[in-house]
Amino acid sequence: MSEYAEKTLFFVGGGAEALPGIEKARDLGLHVVVSDLNPDAPGMLAAHDQLVASTYDVATTLSVAKRYHREVRRIDGVMCLATDVPLTVAAVAAELGLPGIPVAVAARAMDKLAMKRQFAMDGVAIPWFSPADSARHLHELVAEQGLPLVLKPVDSRGGRGVQRLTPDVDLTAAYARALGHSPTSRVMVERYLPGPQISTESIILDGECHTPGFADRNYEFIDRYAPNFIENGGTMPSCLPGSTREAVLDLVRQAAASLGVTRGVVKGDLVVSAGKPYVIELAARLSGGWFCTHEIPLNVGVDLVLAVIRLSLGLPVTASSLQPRYERGVALRLLFPQPGRVIAIEGEQSARAMPGVAMVRVAVRPGDIVVQPTDSNASAGMVIAVAEERDEAARRAEAAIRTIRVRTEPV
Repeated sequence: MSEYAEKTLFFVGGGAEALPGIEKARDLGLHVVVSDLNPDAPGMLAAHDQLVASTYDVATTLSVAKRYHREVRRIDGVMCLATDVPLTVAAVAAELGLPGIPVAVAARAMDKLAMKRQFAMDGVAIPWFSPADSARHLHELVAEQGLPLVLKPVDSRGGRGVQRLTPDVDLTAAYARALGHSPTSRVMVERYLPGPQISTESIILDGECHTPGFADRNYEFIDRYAPNFIENGGTMPSCLPGSTREAVLDLVRQAAASLGVTRGVVKGDLVVSAGKPYVIELAARLSGGWFCTHEIPLNVGVDLVLAVIRLSLGLPVTASSLQPRYERGVALRLLFPQPGRVIAIEGEQSARAMPGVAMVRVAVRPGDIVVQPTDSNASAGMVIAVAEERDEAARRAEAAIRTIRVRTEPV
């Protein structure tokens, strides 16, 4: 009998980016239950059973999970994918006695200020930071520290409300916007460090950090969409020198230990400034943006989603399964049409047929409204391309994304 037979895995969140993990769990023979506020979410439709609850509502998710566990089927594991809800996952795991990170660790991972304070206590390299208690306090901090700085909500996600503060930014308006994206009405500011930004994804096994995911983030639109941080994809493998990559990996290990994750997943956002890496944030969950589901397997052949499924069920995960099997070039590029009402989409099938294109996704359809991007959820589609070398993968992805034309008309 399969080690997955008769086991039930609970996914918190059923969005499109979670769907590959949900389908993988089903293919393994697991009984899959998914919770989401949207009963028609793709992951909900792919699940055996559905629980309607906001992924961010810990109390309601706990209530429906306990009822399901007691009255329908025993839940054997809980996880999330591409949804920043480690606290909800940890609370369910703790309540039902399932494997998972401690609730206090998950809470710290979702609170950027608490996370930075812990990192500072433990000597983890981070940019200067401070809470900003009011718009007036922000003005004072800017006068003391100078510009540029980064303003962000303490507990939002997906880049919502995050802004680069430069001399032409209205600080009072920027503060109000950041505050509006914080569920607990808290804002912080930190030093903006110029330099290449890095995405990492790691599995921690008994305190040992394994990092098969390592990508250069693409911020070519940082000035076009200022003051917002609009990422345009990423490229693998990294073009950083070997010694710098090792320094990044060491810092990820240190940050994961500081956060308190000894067995689980951490997704890192880092910057290398003046040759030294700094942690921007660390998330205690599998990444979104197709990074863990597509880019990492294409780049190095490591299945992080499978590893986290096994961890969530209390099944063994070997260090050897997290070691790269090969290294190929992989590039993801995002689609940003002109704002307006979508009237036509052209070139999608042509892009799919181009050499090395592994995935094409167009997220808008005629009649949809495209707005000026303000966060990382604003793209209208994406392309992933592969090649033996990273530069060729990037050329293929960029050629494919140019082939897709989303025509809009002013609203």
